[in-house]
Amino acid sequence: MGDSLKYFGASIATAILGVLLGGVIGYSYTGTLSGGLQSAFIVFVLSILEISLSFDNAVVNATVLKDMDEVWRHRFITWGIAIAVFGMRIVFPLAIVSLIAHIGPIDAVVLAATEPDEYSHIIETAHVSVSAFGGAFLAMVGLKHFIDLEKEVFWIAWLERPIAQLGRVEAVQIGLCLLLLWGVSTQLAQDERLTFLTMGIFGLLAFIAVDGISAVLDAASEAQGLAVRSGLAAFLYLEVLDASFSFDGVIGAFALSNNLFVIAIGLGTGAMFVRSLTVMLVEKGTLAEYRYLEHGAFYAIIALAVIMFLKTFVHVPEVITGLIGAGFIVVALWSSLRHNRREAQARDDERRS
Repeated sequence: MGDSLKYFGASIATAILGVLLGGVIGYSYTGTLSGGLQSAFIVFVLSILEISLSFDNAVVNATVLKDMDEVWRHRFITWGIAIAVFGMRIVFPLAIVSLIAHIGPIDAVVLAATEPDEYSHIIETAHVSVSAFGGAFLAMVGLKHFIDLEKEVFWIAWLERPIAQLGRVEAVQIGLCLLLLWGVSTQLAQDERLTFLTMGIFGLLAFIAVDGISAVLDAASEAQGLAVRSGLAAFLYLEVLDASFSFDGVIGAFALSNNLFVIAIGLGTGAMFVRSLTVMLVEKGTLAEYRYLEHGAFYAIIALAVIMFLKTFVHVPEVITGLIGAGFIVVALWSSLRHNRREAQARDDERRS
């Protein structure tokens, strides 16, 4: 219990405060107790939704953080949560509305506060662009993990070994991602295809830029004899990755509420728990203990990328998205536990013989 409070104490306190604040906002808009309770409940549901959608994000974050120095790890946990909550959950939706409606940031805030239905409608019109960008970035993250000649640990070996060998082909990940973008675009309305392809290419370029910066800074770190991964490079990578995970949740949250502030509180509360989980995974060495957990997270990333693409032309409930991601994590955890038991049994048999 004490160990859990160490990692999740601040998140639990934030969740309680968030639910109360959501109730206050609901009451201020409706003037009724039932309106306040409904908003408080939506904050709670949104926080659960964010946790379920981003559980795999926490595992991937942990794989990067374990190689970062303490200074940059602390910066990600502190600055990163500020960017995640205020940047992605408040500034990002306002920026979308400002760009689409051709209004200033302040007018976008006023629109969110006074005309939430119109604000929600504008956000939803951007789902093709957002899904294309986020889906392309996440697809590249997942493809890079699996298409790797140096990969030594395989979970589903019969599938992952041949995929890893594709790394012999130069830039094969980019080709596969472009092919996927083209395939999805053929299912869209004529007026949406160019938008989808354009934003998908920008998502692809964002990955190349972040990965390139990471490679340059990592090379500089090695030249200086540093054993840890470049903090700035890893920080940039994690922030863009977190943003890509958040796109789906931010857009989907408007199905539950059209109030920007209620959504920001709910998703922000969930983001706090994801950060706490990330820290716990790093400090307790969970990834090393459960060898297939990382694999499950990257399968979930690929699934989320595909779902984001599918959402541009078919409806996929957020519950399904969350269950698929959580399902991969649970199965990977179970496989890891089974592997650990087999290893322990083999060591026991060796000692006895």
